[in-house]
Amino acid sequence: MIAAVTRGKPGTAMQGFANTLNKEEIEAVVDFVRREFMQNKAPNTAYHTKENGWPNHRQYAPAFPFALGQIALDEPVDNLTEQQRLGRRIFMQSCVTCHDRGRVHDEGVIWDPRPVSFPRNRYSHRAPEASTPTDVTSSATPYARHEQAPVLNNPTPREREGERLFQQNCAFCHAPDGTGKNWIGSFLEPHPRNLTDPENMREMTAERLRGVIRNGLPGTTMSAWKSVLSPSQINSIIAYINKAFYPIRNLQGKKENGGLDR
Repeated sequence: MIAAVTRGKPGTAMQGFANTLNKEEIEAVVDFVRREFMQNKAPNTAYHTKENGWPNHRQYAPAFPFALGQIALDEPVDNLTEQQRLGRRIFMQSCVTCHDRGRVHDEGVIWDPRPVSFPRNRYSHRAPEASTPTDVTSSATPYARHEQAPVLNNPTPREREGERLFQQNCAFCHAPDGTGKNWIGSFLEPHPRNLTDPENMREMTAERLRGVIRNGLPGTTMSAWKSVLSPSQINSIIAYINKAFYPIRNLQGKKENGGLDR
């Protein structure tokens, strides 16, 4: 555990804290986690408890059967009691954000996810709560402009494939416009690389970018993608970044040098 906190876990989003905490602080964190979570199973380590910020979780009790999967969300309404109908409304209004969608009888068509910056109405996690009211029906936030992917001019098939792969996999953190200034990107520390910023990208080479995508970046939330994306797919993403955001040095190359002609 000390090694994981110190150096992180390659291939995962677990970053190392060697540059943030000293040796004694890391040992103290590990001791706390082992004592509180693993040995004592202290009340503050359990979710939905008073100690963890849920002083009256029982108010959601009618929704519990839906959160636990005991009742399917698409159960015909005629089969539900009045209390269960209330529970489903509560679940859909208050619980579904964290509990996903619960259980259903009919899986239906798998929906195509896309990165979206939330919340709306100029909410900021860095500002005092009183000044950032939430409103899920209002117009989009300043983060919304970063949800717009650039329009490509005469893209090649590889660049078009890279666009699809980037928007499906990378845009969640780096934003569809490559800036990393969407809601998630603004929350992560350190922030994801702004792929459009000359200061960030001037020294970036295709080889270096390929290595970062494959193996991740220790000390950050940039995880390794080598088990998710093939070398050809990674090359397509690099071609898209070069086309859409910033020109990559040494983009072209021979096969033996790891160029994009593979």
